[in-house]
Amino acid sequence: MNFRNFRAEEKLFVRRALVAFTLVVTCFTILGINLYRLQIRQHRYYQTRSNENDIKMIPIAPTRGLIYDRNGIPLVRNVTWYDVLITPFKVNDMAATLKALTPLLDLTPEEIEEFQHTLRQSSRYKPVELKAELTDEQVARFSVNQFRFTGVSVDTYQDREYPYGADLAHVVGYVSKINDSDYKRLNAAGSGENYAADHNIGKQGIEKYYEALLHGKTGYQEVEVDNHGRIVRVLEEVPPVAGKNIYLTLDLHLQQYVEQQLAGQRAAVLIEDPHDGSVLAMVSSPSYDPNPFVKGISYKAYKSLLQNKDLPLINRVTQGLYPPASTVKPYMAMSALLTHVITPTTTFYGAPSWTLPGTSRKYRDWKKSGHGMLDVTKAIEESADTFFYQVAFMMGIDRIHTMLSQFGYGKSTGIDLSEEYNGLLPSREWKQKVHKRTWYQGDTVSVGIGQGYWIATPIQMVKAMVALINNGKVITPHLLAKAQRGNWQQPYQPVRPQPQIGDPASPYWSLVRHAMFGMANAPNGTGYKYFHTAPYGIAAKSGTSQVFSLKQNQTYNAKMIPIRLRDHIFYTAFAPFKDPRVAIALILENGGNENVTAAPVMRNILDHIFLPTPAADPLQIAGKQ
Repeated sequence: MNFRNFRAEEKLFVRRALVAFTLVVTCFTILGINLYRLQIRQHRYYQTRSNENDIKMIPIAPTRGLIYDRNGIPLVRNVTWYDVLITPFKVNDMAATLKALTPLLDLTPEEIEEFQHTLRQSSRYKPVELKAELTDEQVARFSVNQFRFTGVSVDTYQDREYPYGADLAHVVGYVSKINDSDYKRLNAAGSGENYAADHNIGKQGIEKYYEALLHGKTGYQEVEVDNHGRIVRVLEEVPPVAGKNIYLTLDLHLQQYVEQQLAGQRAAVLIEDPHDGSVLAMVSSPSYDPNPFVKGISYKAYKSLLQNKDLPLINRVTQGLYPPASTVKPYMAMSALLTHVITPTTTFYGAPSWTLPGTSRKYRDWKKSGHGMLDVTKAIEESADTFFYQVAFMMGIDRIHTMLSQFGYGKSTGIDLSEEYNGLLPSREWKQKVHKRTWYQGDTVSVGIGQGYWIATPIQMVKAMVALINNGKVITPHLLAKAQRGNWQQPYQPVRPQPQIGDPASPYWSLVRHAMFGMANAPNGTGYKYFHTAPYGIAAKSGTSQVFSLKQNQTYNAKMIPIRLRDHIFYTAFAPFKDPRVAIALILENGGNENVTAAPVMRNILDHIFLPTPAADPLQIAGKQ
């Protein structure tokens, strides 16, 4: 019995041993297969994963390109700032270190408290900022004593500075911190990686429009780090490529002179070379200082700018929307001549008012006594409203819309700024869509003198005038002269040719230009008093834009009306008449203040450009690059 039990137990043991052996062999087989898969078949995959754990790519920000005026004067600066950083794990006694650094860096209790707060939330192996924007004296004091402070270092970076402040804010713009929407846009465009080392990006003006040229290409360092994130060695370094420098068509000295003329006004001036559309000066007043935006403007300061009733953030040249008023009369006349609605010999009687046929509705002329018999030349010289009421009535809104849109009204001019409004050149389709009403003939009459639904920007007024100067050749205004880096440079490339307006050989172009010259030089011209003495010859057209509508029998009296309800005053001009080198638009909102009036300001600007002065060469803007 005992023998039988022994044999049974022996067999059970053998079976268990076989099962255990089989299980062990199976496990080792599985382990071997996995080791083979991990070490051999998937070696490359896991080697790469391992490298990612101990090899880091550190991006290096490129130097942002500079912006110059047409004479090579820098309009922006890249300023180097110094920060003090502390790597906590390298510091044995943090309290003693902070105490010793306090007199060297002029540390305040608030800065120390902020550092300690950040320190508690950061890795002890990563540098933590102690003080930002050190002065040269603070940098010098620390550099002499740096050997005493293990784990304390100075970091440098560049930021943008705008030395001319508000003078150029609406043209140059500014850079500011990259936000989430910027990153989304950059990633969607496939350029997000190029901003890995940057904090700022162009937000307004030239800084924004030519961001791709100014930014450059980010470099990088490939470094080996230990398991604490400390750099062991640099494996490879690819230096960044600096951004391209940009030269503008702008003349800084002319810009500053115009700024002085508009000081204290809500106003705008655009000066353009009619030969190629290059902008010589673009001034919007009041303006703002762009420098606070670079570091991040405070909520209180930004709210103050937004709530300022003078709208300093708006570029009035490209975003100011006004009824263009009588400045459009030369283009209305040109359109009527080209479409054969009138001829140079067509005459109308310029009474004190004009009555819309079939109605009793009267449209008044600005001149209470009327103008007498008018042809198109005299109508432009005297800015006769009644003549252009009749011309608009005869043309109809469809032909007006077709022709005036060719001069550039109602659409973007194409200038190299993102901040531009299209304005509105009304049409019957527009009124039906927006107001759910049909177009009336009375609407057309108001459009004939640049009133009614019509709103435009000063830059559109200049674009139309440049087309008139060039016999219907439409030229796109631009601010870029060239981009340059080292020996490489790329001049401004004009946009695709714009459609020609009418026949460039038509004598009507010269006729209308001479009528504008008569406005400034003929005794009956509305600008004779201010312009006829100019030795270089001025051609001009003024305009008065209503802010509110007068009742039929109501008389306008500026002294009895609040300033904000007074008429806007425009002047457009080109000179010299025989060979125009500048085309200018000027607006004074609500007629200006403190005895500032539009015509003298326009004359001052033109005299500054064309008449010799002891201080400067007045011809410096003539094609100089």
